[in-house]
Amino acid sequence: MFAKTRPVTFKLRLCFFAIILLELSLGILISSLPIQAAAIEGLDQVVTTSTSLRDHQVNDTIYSTGTITHYVYLPVVSKPKGECLPIAGADYGSLAIPNWVEPERLAELHGDLNLALRGYSSTIAYLGLIDVGGPEDKNAPQLAGLFAVPHAPTFTTAYRVNNWDWDCDCRGDPITDPEVTLADLAASPTETVHVPPSGYEIGGGYEVLVLYASAERLTLKYTSEDNVIWGYTLHLENICVDPNLLALYQTLDSAGRHALPALRAGQALGRVRASGTIGVAIRDSGAFMDPRVRKDWWLGY
Repeated sequence: MFAKTRPVTFKLRLCFFAIILLELSLGILISSLPIQAAAIEGLDQVVTTSTSLRDHQVNDTIYSTGTITHYVYLPVVSKPKGECLPIAGADYGSLAIPNWVEPERLAELHGDLNLALRGYSSTIAYLGLIDVGGPEDKNAPQLAGLFAVPHAPTFTTAYRVNNWDWDCDCRGDPITDPEVTLADLAASPTETVHVPPSGYEIGGGYEVLVLYASAERLTLKYTSEDNVIWGYTLHLENICVDPNLLALYQTLDSAGRHALPALRAGQALGRVRASGTIGVAIRDSGAFMDPRVRKDWWLGY
């Protein structure tokens, strides 16, 4: 039995006929977020199935069945968050990879390129610059350059990055030497993040290659090779990568990585997220280093 209810106006009938006919003819679901028609505020009558249109129309009146069996799919329109808006005037170039060889793994599945695969865990450690002995490289990347106005760091959390087992292509135990292998730096939400300068150049006036990019992380290399074997590598976590830079990376990565995005020293590459921190890990010839070391990464502070 179908209970009679108040007739739907002509305009509502026409609207729902159009929606259902469009969906049936095209077979396209234009959103992954279903909204039940019965939940639309102020709607007394509901067209529940295409059968209802055919079998339950009496005297030009559409009646509801009381059971929702049909869903209307509506497009989701959203505006990017302010923290992830493109950087005005940003222009990103690329460099060809010298002595290119076909990659053995997809970048997103590579334990040296996508830091999310390794993962990391917080640890209790001194949250400040530390002084250690050993050789110095005055040309090493200077992490104060991450900020538009370079300044001394405020460390908020220390982490240990996990090892990577290449035999099983899986994460291993946390790296314990050095004590800290990734740290969060305090920053202002939406402020721009920049390429830290070094005393090196990879050609064409560029400072780094982008070896990996996702919406929230980057892997930068201070040599022109598509690997982390030699030279410095910088991992940036929990940032808003500029959408234009991300799109360029995805295009070049999909094309076989014969070339990759290249950035200049000091160039803006993204923004700080609402969390107000930037995750930073730095490597020398593949080995993870301590980002708190003054003599290496924070000269003059």
